[in-house]
Amino acid sequence: MGSRRPALTTGGLHHVELWVPDLAGAHRAWGWLLGELGWEPFQDWPAGRSWRLGGTYLVLEESPALSSRHHDRLAPGLNHLAFHAGPRAAVDRLVAQAPDHGWSLLFADRHPYAGGPDTYAGYLTDGYGYEVELVAES
Repeated sequence: MGSRRPALTTGGLHHVELWVPDLAGAHRAWGWLLGELGWEPFQDWPAGRSWRLGGTYLVLEESPALSSRHHDRLAPGLNHLAFHAGPRAAVDRLVAQAPDHGWSLLFADRHPYAGGPDTYAGYLTDGYGYEVELVAES
C-alpha cells in the first residue's frame, strides 16, 4: 500500500519558515518542543532544519540574508505561533520542562490564564525572541 500522505486542504497552512540567527541554538529549543508536540524531523541541510506534522511543516533557517540577530515579537510581523498541546497536564509538563531546553515562561503572574479565563495555555519565549503559545484542550 505504501505510505499515505494526508489529504491537502485548500487554504490550509502549507509551511512556516522562521529565519533564526543561530541554527544550533534554535534547533535545541524548537527541536525539543516540536518533538514533544508530535512533529517529526523532515529535512536537514547545512543552513536549516524542518519538522512535519500532517501536511504542514515548519522550517528553521539561518539565512545569510538576515537583517537582525534578534526577533522582535512586538514589531510588525510574526507575534507568535500557537500550538494545540493536548490536555492541561501536557501544557503543565511542557511549561515545567521548557527552561531546560532554552524557553522562558512569559506572563508568569497570569499563567496559565494569560489569554483570559477561558483559555488554559503556556506562553513561552526562546532566547531569540520567538514566542509560542501552548493551548490546552478545552
